[in-house]
Amino acid sequence: MKSRSAWVAMILTGIVVVLIYYAYDPAASRWFPRCPFLMLTGLQCPGCGSQRAVHSLLHLDVMSALHYNALLVVSLPAVLFLCYVELMRERRPRLYTSVHRPAVIWTIFTLFMLWWIGRNVILLCK
Repeated sequence: MKSRSAWVAMILTGIVVVLIYYAYDPAASRWFPRCPFLMLTGLQCPGCGSQRAVHSLLHLDVMSALHYNALLVVSLPAVLFLCYVELMRERRPRLYTSVHRPAVIWTIFTLFMLWWIGRNVILLCK
């Protein structure tokens, strides 16, 4: 288990990141990183729009967040559940092992790849 100071550092870092994404719009700010895959290929990676989606979610604009990166928005409950599973790794080992199975990992990977391909096919068909 991590030390108390490590937990405090992670929580404080998380708060600072949330405050930055709340205060600054990644679409209007030059110091947020741009996607190298998009810049090189003109195609969107699975994470493209995530920064703008997080900014929109923090301002409770769910529709804009869905427009920027629907996979991020839809997968947030699953990500929170996976974080819970990781935190409970030692207390609930059966839950941890039931989630960390090849079938679950391959399902997540497949959804990720389908999103990557699908969003670019839709873009190219417009």
